[in-house]
Amino acid sequence: SVQGQAGWGSEQPGLVEDFNSFVTRTNTCGELRSAHVGQKVTLYGWVQYQRQGLFLVLRDFQGLTQIIIPQDEAHSHVKELLSNAPVESVVRVTGIVSSRPLGQENPKMPTGDIEVKAETAEILNSCKKLPFEIKDFIKKSEALRMQYRYLDLRSFRLQSNLRLRSQMVMRMREYLCNLHGFVDVETPTLFKRTPGGAKEFLVPSREAGKFYSLPQSPQQFKQLLMVGGLDRYFQVARCYRDEGSRPDRQPEFTQIDIEMSFVDRAGIQRLIEGLLQHSWPEERALIMTPFPSMTYEEALAEYGTDKPDTRFGMKIMDIGDVLRGSDIHFVQNALSYPHGSIKAICIPQGVVSDEIMQIICRPDGRLKSLLTKFLGEKEQSELIRALNMQEDDVVLLAAGEHKQCSALGALRLFSASLLEAAGLALRDPTAFHFLWVVDFPLFLPKAKNPTELESAHHPFTAPHPSDASLLYSDPTKVRSQHYDLVLNGNEVGGGSIRIHSAEQQRFVLEKVLKEDSEVLSHLIEALEFGAPPHGGIALGLDRLISLIVDAPSIRDVIAFPKSFRGRDLMGSAPDYVTPEELEPYHIQVSWPLEEKEAKKN
Repeated sequence: SVQGQAGWGSEQPGLVEDFNSFVTRTNTCGELRSAHVGQKVTLYGWVQYQRQGLFLVLRDFQGLTQIIIPQDEAHSHVKELLSNAPVESVVRVTGIVSSRPLGQENPKMPTGDIEVKAETAEILNSCKKLPFEIKDFIKKSEALRMQYRYLDLRSFRLQSNLRLRSQMVMRMREYLCNLHGFVDVETPTLFKRTPGGAKEFLVPSREAGKFYSLPQSPQQFKQLLMVGGLDRYFQVARCYRDEGSRPDRQPEFTQIDIEMSFVDRAGIQRLIEGLLQHSWPEERALIMTPFPSMTYEEALAEYGTDKPDTRFGMKIMDIGDVLRGSDIHFVQNALSYPHGSIKAICIPQGVVSDEIMQIICRPDGRLKSLLTKFLGEKEQSELIRALNMQEDDVVLLAAGEHKQCSALGALRLFSASLLEAAGLALRDPTAFHFLWVVDFPLFLPKAKNPTELESAHHPFTAPHPSDASLLYSDPTKVRSQHYDLVLNGNEVGGGSIRIHSAEQQRFVLEKVLKEDSEVLSHLIEALEFGAPPHGGIALGLDRLISLIVDAPSIRDVIAFPKSFRGRDLMGSAPDYVTPEELEPYHIQVSWPLEEKEAKKN
């Protein structure tokens, strides 16, 4: 048989993938070509469709092959068997590869120049009535797809997504372990509660009142591996977060987890850029390195978010100086505050969208708005020049002291969606714009209690060397050595240089965050035994793959995802357990009244 050609997913250059080793087929349904004409082959697959007892299309993971059903009396049993095989039944077919009749070739199918004339066949498993058709273009509810995930997995789209994911992970392993000496280490899943950060799942133990926690990341373990002298660690890590009902989040997810000793931010950035270039699918647009970088403050000021989509412009502009002399009341009111400002975005061709109306640039260069009566000719001209306004552009203004940038950032993205819905091309769906965001604050005020601080990243992040002294005098002004990797407006990775001083780690936990450092006594003690300077990063594999394949949800790149409420609709998990099963864990369930009644009935 002719083996599949080596692709970018092959483990080593020059190797040929043999999809027919160890199995009883001679070929897959996607590999037969004109070169195979005259060969006797055995194929296995699912019945994609069958037409009037004349032919059927057989499908497997690699593609489709047209099978000609024999019409002669000698093969009547084969005709009867294949003509009556329900769609999605599993069959074995043995026959001769033939060229398709002239004019009947199908250039849309890789196997479209040939067909297999069946000689023998066997129904290995018949398929009952399907809950939905196994075709990518057929609309079906996500709940139904997840309930019958094993059927949904047969679709070309999910097959392609999962295979691309597998190939990228293999290339990442190759780059890290074979080329750069990283050690793949599996860290524990059962651990203990970590202060701060996302909520963790609890796992009961047989010791009364004691629980394990499922780690939200291997953060502590990878730092301890550096203390242990492993130098370079890597893991395709399973992580868990009990975040409740959040759209496009999963309670369990996968990270490419990395940690290195004796490294700085620039070293981590070069590593990740090389890793992504090495593993990047050849059929996708090339990515150029080094990736551009901007500070957290620049990102907020220009894009209103710490994860900017840089595929299009519409940057936020400060126009306070332009409008300072205007008679607009809310403008003057905003500028009277100590940190007051007037920000704006200019939406190109924004007039095509009825949903957005503020200041419009007319063909004659004059402005149309409820605000223009408060603006003189000079101010209008300065505004047009400052924002580089063109005909039919629309300007949105925001005035205030703090949050106008984030509001304009959200409007910027919303406006882009409206313009694209109206037919204007702004964001190239085939382009991949990576961006490093750096110099985050080390601490942020807590949303529910602004007088208290929480870690902007996590409590193990080291302060910026230039701001180290401020940690003890004014921690709110300390920048961190935290860095995020952003792709097309989505955070796909985050990491930091870590605190490797036990004294500094204890101070951050106890004095700044007001956390009980005893919970992390094992880590703090480890830092006292000659811990090397170290840092790392974690890439969100699910999010990264979903962006590469342009999937509408990360659930489309995970084999068995949970629903957005965190449920497994296929296996009905989580599920009830009996009081007898709970007894060894010293747990009793206190049922809400309505659930008690429901269980009785």
